[in-house]
Amino acid sequence: MPVFKNEENGTWYVMARYVNWKGEHKQKCKRGFATKREAQEWEREFQQKESKDINMSFSSFCELYENDIRPRIKENTWLTKEHIIKTKLLPYFGNKNLCDITTADVRAWQNELLAYRDNKKKPYSQTYLKTVHNQLSAIFNHAVKYYNLSFNPAAKAGNMGSEEKPEMEFWTKEEYLKFAEVMMNKPLYYYAFEMLYWCGIREGELLALTPADFDFKNSTVSITKSYQRLHGEDVITSPKTKKSVRTIKMPSFLCEEMQEYMTKLYKIEKNDRLFQITKNALIYEMERGSKLAGVKKIKIHGLRHSHISLLIDMGFSAVAIADRVGHESIDITYRYAHLFPSKQVEMADRLDSERGEYGNVS
Repeated sequence: MPVFKNEENGTWYVMARYVNWKGEHKQKCKRGFATKREAQEWEREFQQKESKDINMSFSSFCELYENDIRPRIKENTWLTKEHIIKTKLLPYFGNKNLCDITTADVRAWQNELLAYRDNKKKPYSQTYLKTVHNQLSAIFNHAVKYYNLSFNPAAKAGNMGSEEKPEMEFWTKEEYLKFAEVMMNKPLYYYAFEMLYWCGIREGELLALTPADFDFKNSTVSITKSYQRLHGEDVITSPKTKKSVRTIKMPSFLCEEMQEYMTKLYKIEKNDRLFQITKNALIYEMERGSKLAGVKKIKIHGLRHSHISLLIDMGFSAVAIADRVGHESIDITYRYAHLFPSKQVEMADRLDSERGEYGNVS
């Protein structure tokens, strides 16, 4: 057994041999165990993980899960998953063998989360409970699909929580114009809000914009990237979805405004970020401006909803709107169905017309 004692300091260490995914024979050394038993336990877990043995602990499998999926998703998406795994899954399932976790274990875990109350006696939201359960189920699904786990106990246990769709907040054009007027004394934020409202872009897309993204000859702006703040650093990533990569036609007045804004920026290079501000700063200025303008308070993302509602009110189709804002048309249809009143009237009129062709039933 590859477990040895360091006679100098009395600790134990492991010399584990294994075959990697390329078929190469490798060796790993792990030092600093207080007892022989601890060293043997680590070696056993290591070998099970390397051999993809589902007798490994849930904690070890989560390491495999991370290695498998982290390179395939955005870093901010992984950070959300990681937080749930570390705070909600590992404390309960971490030391259990993956193959021994039962439906009853999952339901007992669900009951603990359902019974939780914070210091204000508030439970977890239904959306959060659903998100946490979905992450557990995703890990088991991964084990079933790629590591021969026989079934997903989280799926068998049934979901908890539900998706709560928050009320959609948006401004009418009149409300936005009131807001924009009071923001003119802060040009940086005024131009940022102009882009958000009149183009319907996401805040991450706004904060990633550079002069190179604008084609004033053709009155367009290209959305090809998104800004994130991760681990205390500015990170530029690809947009949210493939559909999000798009070219937006800007109204003439907005082209003039953005050209004017860029002339005020000292020695800006073509690939420099135009809006070097934080999301928190945008939120603060939007709340300040809303109060000054006397319009209801909405979130930054509400400006995207406002743009879409304006286009719907102007009579554009779901397909045309989806192309502009980087959504699937089916999402626009379902999510904003209540904002298509003219289409509902048109449908009813057409149905009346169709019914009339057959005459009245006596």
